Amino acid sequence: MSDQRGPLESIVIVGGGSAGWMTAAALADSLGSSCTITLIESEAIGTVGVGEATIPPIRNFNQRLGIDEATFVKETAGSYKLGIQFVDWSRLGHSYFHPFGQFGAEFDTVPFYHYWMRESLAGRIEGPIDEFSMCWAMAKAGKFAHPQPDRRKIQSTFDYAYHFDAGLYAAFLRKFAEVRGVKRIEGRVVDVARSGEDGFIESVTLDSDEKVAGEFFVDCSGFRGLLIEGALEAGYENWQHWLPCDRAVAVPCAKQHDITPYTRSTAKAAGWQWRIPLQHRTGNGYVHCSEYVGEDEATEILMSSLDGEPVGDPRMLRFVTGRRRKFWDKNCVAIGLSAGFMEPLESTSLHLIQYGILRLLALMPDREMSPLLAREYNSQTTAEYERIRDFLILHYKATTRDDAELWRYCSAMEIPETLQYKIDHFRNHGMIVSDERELFANPSWIAVYLGQDIVPERAPAMAQMRGQVPVADRMRAIAQAMEDAVAEMSAHGDFLARHCRSPIAA
Repeated sequence: MSDQRGPLESIVIVGGGSAGWMTAAALADSLGSSCTITLIESEAIGTVGVGEATIPPIRNFNQRLGIDEATFVKETAGSYKLGIQFVDWSRLGHSYFHPFGQFGAEFDTVPFYHYWMRESLAGRIEGPIDEFSMCWAMAKAGKFAHPQPDRRKIQSTFDYAYHFDAGLYAAFLRKFAEVRGVKRIEGRVVDVARSGEDGFIESVTLDSDEKVAGEFFVDCSGFRGLLIEGALEAGYENWQHWLPCDRAVAVPCAKQHDITPYTRSTAKAAGWQWRIPLQHRTGNGYVHCSEYVGEDEATEILMSSLDGEPVGDPRMLRFVTGRRRKFWDKNCVAIGLSAGFMEPLESTSLHLIQYGILRLLALMPDREMSPLLAREYNSQTTAEYERIRDFLILHYKATTRDDAELWRYCSAMEIPETLQYKIDHFRNHGMIVSDERELFANPSWIAVYLGQDIVPERAPAMAQMRGQVPVADRMRAIAQAMEDAVAEMSAHGDFLARHCRSPIAA
């Protein structure tokens, strides 16, 4: 690799799908014509394509590219998502909701959830904290509206994300990127040439014998990690002892009449099943552990629990949850599944792609390719993966189920010290401790802690010391405001039909 300083003139992306085309679109938008961007993909190599549920930061990615929301939802046959309903996770017959928004509304210097804990533990309030979530109030009523910017209104207390067809999203971004100069080459990479001097990647050879050279390479080749692992041997850290599921079978089915504005995750004996409603179909999958259920049985379980006729054949995916030891090595960065795999329990796959891209843009190298940039990228990305990892582990660890081997294993397993520290704080006195860089903020942790029966021994001290605050009156007012606001909203399906109906939904 040349040590000549100066801006990069060529970037090669290996792999398409969501990761490749999100990367190409963002690079083309940010770099303009100053750098040649080439994307190599093969139609003969399928994409995973099950990442149809997202979390709110995806909106920032689209907005950064100047993508109109209604057009995007229409083109991807999308729907809106207010959160995730978890069924049978803590115990059979029980469910809770992880909302994209806060609980209640703030009316004092003490956070709302502190007061809720005080009142709940004292027996002065009944029902789960879900009942004070604007997202859940909307979700269970099947309603949707955009949040209002006025912070004095209860309609400002929620956020939202999307469900969409990942294949249609990749196609949508491909058009966006190609208009901005990205060159697409059809082909399969069969060889990677590296410099004998420093080991940097110089070019890739396709099955057509064409060589594609570049100064910087982005590996979006999926689980294979064709460049980051196949050529550079960056290494992989396996987290399967904490997140034991290693298979998923996925199949779409005919959509229901009502398109629910939330994802559903239902725990099964050997894993969990997702349900993701789109305008033209419903996505379904069973994430499971092969140690406790075979592939044929897992497929039968999924197919027997669909709420519509299947509209495709089931596909089996195999994976190992974990991350690369190096996400950026030499002149190559891995983005998407080539960087690591976090099972789709909290819909973080596209988020990790998004922030991998944004981190690359923030640390964009020049032709000198300073190793300091790679070191910082790896440090930040490792921390992000580990914070998300801990949040996912919490769902498995915090269970009282003893009806199946998987859940008995999970409830007894040792967990990372970083997660145990957080659980201890919450269980002891209802406090949330987190890094300010956490993807999942306080309401997310509260939802899972309480939803999976980690109940504090006592409420936070400040809530106990504010006896003069008319908490009961404020809570009644909040509940009434939520009820009134939801009553005025449109049904989710009506909102989609009016603003962003997809032509393929018919």
